Amino acid sequence: MGKVVLVLTLNVWLFGIMPSLAQNLSARIVDTTTAQPVPYVTVLLNKRGMITNEEGRFSFRLEEGIRATDSLFISCIGYESVRKPISEFQGSTIYLRPKAIELKEVIVSNKKYTPTEILKEVRSNLEKNYLLELTKKRLFLRESYHQNIVKGDYVLKKSTIPAFNTNFLDSVKNTFPKNNSYYTEMLGDLYGGSKAKEQKLDIIKASELYDKSKTLDAETLEKKFNAIVKENIKTDSYFKIKSGLFGTKVDADELFETEVDSSDVEALNEHLKKTQENRQERKEFFANYKRRTLGNLYKNLPIFKDSDYNVIFRPKRYVLTLEDFTYLGDEAVYVLRFEPKGSEEFKGRIYINSDDFAVIRMDFENVETLRKFNLLGVSFNEYLAQGKMIFSKGDDDKYQLRYYEITKGNRVGFKRPLKIIEKNKNVRGRRKQNELSLKIDVALSGKNRYELVVFDVAPVNQAQYESFKENNSILPTYMPNYDPQFWSGYDIIEPNTAIKEFVSEAELEE
Repeated sequence: MGKVVLVLTLNVWLFGIMPSLAQNLSARIVDTTTAQPVPYVTVLLNKRGMITNEEGRFSFRLEEGIRATDSLFISCIGYESVRKPISEFQGSTIYLRPKAIELKEVIVSNKKYTPTEILKEVRSNLEKNYLLELTKKRLFLRESYHQNIVKGDYVLKKSTIPAFNTNFLDSVKNTFPKNNSYYTEMLGDLYGGSKAKEQKLDIIKASELYDKSKTLDAETLEKKFNAIVKENIKTDSYFKIKSGLFGTKVDADELFETEVDSSDVEALNEHLKKTQENRQERKEFFANYKRRTLGNLYKNLPIFKDSDYNVIFRPKRYVLTLEDFTYLGDEAVYVLRFEPKGSEEFKGRIYINSDDFAVIRMDFENVETLRKFNLLGVSFNEYLAQGKMIFSKGDDDKYQLRYYEITKGNRVGFKRPLKIIEKNKNVRGRRKQNELSLKIDVALSGKNRYELVVFDVAPVNQAQYESFKENNSILPTYMPNYDPQFWSGYDIIEPNTAIKEFVSEAELEE
């Protein structure tokens, strides 16, 4: 471990009384030996916590009343902590010195515990160390999704509609983007405990960042498809969509949106009503999705019995090694490495305070495929799940989740015949009118990254929990390019360079 430099981007006015709520204290932490950023460093300003992102960056919103004499506290496992008034960060260089620790110090200052005994102490002290009941948590969640088309082949077997030819199908293939990225961010209050299904969410603000032009390509293609179909089918037809053994019936009018006559007041009102209903459905879907995501993240904290990372409660299923003894600030920390003996899916390291036996960090990664199936030409392979969790002690002397990051990777394949058959029961003779028959071989690879930062945690009683009602009134604000002002006035985890430099292709062409 080397020295660390903190480069603070502070204006001159920072060294007096802060005049405004809109100012930020931004910084980047890099290693002086390797010149690489130092991620996941804990930074506290007046007991408000922040974590540096994977590029070593963090940003604090400077609230009214913050002074130059207020302290910034920086700590990282294996380093001496730094606590200085903000004004003393002039010159932009701070060194975090590594603490040289030998395992023999454990013997001098503590009982010589085995790894299994350490985890037993962790279990015994869970209720003392953590808020395990209902709480209200102010948090920020960022999701990043990246998708790549790794294969997109087809063979045209039959088409009785001339427009559905190889040229058209090639245009379909070429229209879909080979890769795509989507980011969404949300700030809110989460009410609940350890169970995923008991969570309630109050969304304060949300955004989504993606390239809409890539979606518009698909919409353009859909319009072209609909035009071809309308010219070649009868209005009272229906379709049978088959892929191997299974078939689905679709009425022709379900394929097309009905245009609204602007002079028909009743039709316009009905259209407006449906639009409002669809908007409310989108709000409810967005809130439900975020609630489920947060619930699944929380239920998998290692301090809960049903966690996928169950080394604390199932230590006999793992090979445990006392790998190191180090410091987080002035706190001595055991570092245990765990690897599965048999069917368990994860390995990693768990960092445990040697004084109170609280888990303060866990790093984990899967050792085998998590989910995999291949049935009738449809395949799914979840091959990656790796991340980390960081806990810190609050004013109530209880430890709280401060940061949770996990990256998941999967590959989806579809290799099947596909038939779209037009039928019409009102036509004499054969009901079959037209047919499009293909053999498709498509494979998609995707990665999802979740970053969760928790700012404040407070206990709530059952009555407070039950009295809170979700209103699902927020939709994410769409951004074609990253807007650094969107979260002005709020604490969030700093976005990485990929997010900051994201620009939609349509914007680049203008």
